[in-house]
Amino acid sequence: MVVELVPMRFQSFTGLHFGLLAFFLVVFVGLVALGRRRGDSERFRRTWALVILCFTIPLQILQLLPSDFTMGTSLPLQYCDLAWMTAVVALWTRWRWAVALTFFWGLTLTTQALLTPSLGQDFPDPRFFMYWGMHFLSVWAAGWLAATGGTPNWRDYRFAVAVTAAWAAFVMVFNELTGTNYGYLNRKPSSASILDLLPGWPVYVVIEIALVAGVWALLTLLFSPPGSRAPGSG
Repeated sequence: MVVELVPMRFQSFTGLHFGLLAFFLVVFVGLVALGRRRGDSERFRRTWALVILCFTIPLQILQLLPSDFTMGTSLPLQYCDLAWMTAVVALWTRWRWAVALTFFWGLTLTTQALLTPSLGQDFPDPRFFMYWGMHFLSVWAAGWLAATGGTPNWRDYRFAVAVTAAWAAFVMVFNELTGTNYGYLNRKPSSASILDLLPGWPVYVVIEIALVAGVWALLTLLFSPPGSRAPGSG
């Protein structure tokens, strides 16, 4: 008799999960402290951008191979996929639009994926490393950029809201046409998440959008005095 081995799903709020979060926090705090003390370093930023590319691209290619491809998870359509891409641009160029998106997406949306991960593979599956490495690197980039002056103003806030709304509209249509659920915009995830605290679809999507816009507004008010401009040239 042949026994088919089913890959174990990552379990939240276990020793492994708490260990990963502890490692993330230690590095995050260290990077923020280093950035505040020493200021921006172009060599450091660009090396970091290359590290993100070298880490994410091979694993992304792996997910697109026929042996690993699934329509519902392999395409780079999650906001966290966009977050690592904008983080690379922000680290390499410090263009204002990229820094702003990295700030908002990294410090709010991507951190939710760390606290309540929806991951179908456990250690040592390649997707396990892809998930945690991609999210860690993106949030760390947001923290470093913020610590070295990359905080947004209200223009950046409006831009980030508009881009995120456009992404959500596109992905919702794509989900409806393909039966997928990128961004959990068409139904809640099967695993436990913060969305479980909200009503059903589509009400939770509206509430989620309002909460995100509100939190971003508070962050902008906190980090950007009236009339200030975020650093960058783009």
